[in-house]
Amino acid sequence: MGASSAVQWGILGTGSINERFLRHVREAPDAEFVAVGSRTPERAAEFASRYGIPRSFGSYEEMLADPAIEAVYICLPNSLHHHWTMQALAAGKHVLCEKPYSRRASDVVEAFDAAEASGLLLMEGFMWRHTPQARRFMEVLPEIGPIRAIHASFSFRLEDPADVRMQADLDGGSLMDVGCYCISGSRMVAGSDPERVYGEQVTPTGGVDVRFTGVLGFGDGLTSTIVSGFQSDHASLEAIGRDGALLLREPWTARPPAMWLGDLKIPIEPEDPYRLEVENFSAAIRGHGRPLLGRADALGQAQTIEALYRSAATGAPVMLDSPLGVRA
Repeated sequence: MGASSAVQWGILGTGSINERFLRHVREAPDAEFVAVGSRTPERAAEFASRYGIPRSFGSYEEMLADPAIEAVYICLPNSLHHHWTMQALAAGKHVLCEKPYSRRASDVVEAFDAAEASGLLLMEGFMWRHTPQARRFMEVLPEIGPIRAIHASFSFRLEDPADVRMQADLDGGSLMDVGCYCISGSRMVAGSDPERVYGEQVTPTGGVDVRFTGVLGFGDGLTSTIVSGFQSDHASLEAIGRDGALLLREPWTARPPAMWLGDLKIPIEPEDPYRLEVENFSAAIRGHGRPLLGRADALGQAQTIEALYRSAATGAPVMLDSPLGVRA
């Protein structure tokens, strides 16, 4: 696809994730990043200069008003995802919103209803799902026989109390930041959404969960344990089947060059996950395919997060029995 048909992208927000996001996404042949919007003209101009982006806007509203921008990447704090997605859709833009879209299932329904009503595309940005690691994991999975259990973890050390991921009013917390990957991986392996969940969290006084442990029940005796946190370093996805186990270390980063089927090492050639994500979404905008992740996946994520937080708050398991919510 030539440059003239490349999707014109704007970035909403100048957070640190953009350093990783922009590392290779501009190698996507059908995407061109032409604008950035921030809360101040100075911040936007500095970001644009640093990353070689042609246009900068001193407010989110100004960038969304630019008719040349076709799609936006939203990388704002979690609590702002839904509001600015709705604003972008209202402005006629396709939206790739960083994970997690929301901890409320009703937000997901509202956003996808709005996108579909306007003929626009919306995708939650779980970049890891686009990776060769995720694809190869699912290709090899049948070799271990019927799945009996799933284990997923993602933890890292976060010690700055001022970090947005530590702010309750910004929907911070380890489950929202990294535990959502564990939910995504568990749902991918199980091939369905959980029927019931149980969660426990460690929350300093007035703060967010710095550790979260959950159990997801998928029916027929299949369960997944998920562990997230800001106090240790660990990341893995493991499926245990009747005939063996399949393990991928650091599955959420796309860096591992191999996974393990028992003692057998299976090589994988890493690719940049953000580039793959942008390629998928840009191709879908141009009508050359579909977004890898859509309404059903985003809704399954939000329902599970919502139920886990409710379980942790009440100390009781929560059943997921409705397309729009959960019950204790």
